[in-house]
Amino acid sequence: MSSEQELRAEIAQTRAELGETVEALAAKTDVKAQASALRSRAAEAAWSPAVRRSIAPVAAVAALVAGVVLVVRGRKP
Repeated sequence: MSSEQELRAEIAQTRAELGETVEALAAKTDVKAQASALRSRAAEAAWSPAVRRSIAPVAAVAALVAGVVLVVRGRKP
């Protein structure tokens, strides 16, 4: 009798694993959900404190370069 119970337990375990596999495959084929998740992760990363701290120096350098270009262009005949 115990072999029958073991077999039933094994079948139940296999069914559970198969269900998880099917769910994982379904999630991989859901392109809309993947795009949404990627968009959310990108938005979170774009506004992280590290990015916000680095925006000011980059903007300052860009403004300096733009100013130098305008001055140099203005001096040429």
